[in-house]
Amino acid sequence: MPRSVLIVDDVKYMRDRLREILSELGVQVVGEAENGAIGVELYQTLHPDAVFMDIAMPEMNGLEALERIKQADPMAKTLVCSASGNKEVVMEAIRLGAADFIAKPFQPDRVLQGLRRVFPEL
Repeated sequence: MPRSVLIVDDVKYMRDRLREILSELGVQVVGEAENGAIGVELYQTLHPDAVFMDIAMPEMNGLEALERIKQADPMAKTLVCSASGNKEVVMEAIRLGAADFIAKPFQPDRVLQGLRRVFPEL
């Protein structure tokens, strides 16, 4: 049974690119959200195996969404993504429970490396 993933990113092109990479790796994308608020709702509805979460988004940013998801499900597997490698933001995401930080633009080998942090069998 393939692993299921939720993608939360406000940029459609980035969601499409990540979906393409994940599909090539045999990972099923079960949902997409364009902001953190929708991402939290979809997580609670879909219960994916993992979440790829952008940091800078409208309405609710990725750090707040990550915190809400982890409060509801402390075992949630999350990977944060951003074009900005701001060290403080990355450290805050890790403190909130993110398993890894993946820089944009997405590179297939780096996405796989991040996935292996949450799914060692890949």
